[in-house]
Amino acid sequence: MELSSSEIKSNYNIVQEKIHHAAEMTGRNFDEVELVVVSKGHSVSVVKAALDAGIHTLGENYVEEAEQKIKEFQGQTDIKWHMIGHIQSRKARKVCELFDYIHSLDSVKLARRLDRFAEKIERKLPVLLECNVSGEESKYGWKAWDKGRWEELLPEFTEISSFANLKIRGLMTMAPLVLNIEDTRPYFMRLRELREYLNLEIRDANWEELSMGMSADFQIAIQEGATIIRVGTAILGERV
Repeated sequence: MELSSSEIKSNYNIVQEKIHHAAEMTGRNFDEVELVVVSKGHSVSVVKAALDAGIHTLGENYVEEAEQKIKEFQGQTDIKWHMIGHIQSRKARKVCELFDYIHSLDSVKLARRLDRFAEKIERKLPVLLECNVSGEESKYGWKAWDKGRWEELLPEFTEISSFANLKIRGLMTMAPLVLNIEDTRPYFMRLRELREYLNLEIRDANWEELSMGMSADFQIAIQEGATIIRVGTAILGERV
């Protein structure tokens, strides 16, 4: 059953309180963490209820599904749409046209296409580089689980940092599914350490943001330095 606007607002407030608590535990400020509410798999009516609840930053995984929602609410200029799912190269043009922020840039090939299409429509797109810090074959992103091989990432990351129409803002990852949420901590730590490494090695790019943590594990992610969390089910309820 779809949640009402008041139910979504209540869930949103609960998540905000948990963000406050997680940030305080490590001496961070609450406003250092941006909350992206993941609307993928939810109907237009749920998105409307979320907007009515005061939510204005939404994350989508699939271009076709997102396009329907974005067109439905195209008159509302205060909404920010984040692309958080895997992007097929053939859909790069649509992604440039539809989204305000990209979390899931995972190859130089895709970066070149996004840069080219962004130039054509005169946009500067903020992007995060997706990194696989767990070694799971099912995950997309640059192979970043072995610290001893981080140097191999530098040529491609440096090339992307030179693209005029893409603006690197940091890194993104997904932790594995685990029985004990505490077991996600090493993966979030690894992404933070990679960010620190890149800050030293590629100084002309902005590595400020760490997009990591979802409904089940965002508090651990915040404790380990997340600046963006992606939360869906805990706010909008189960997907139908």
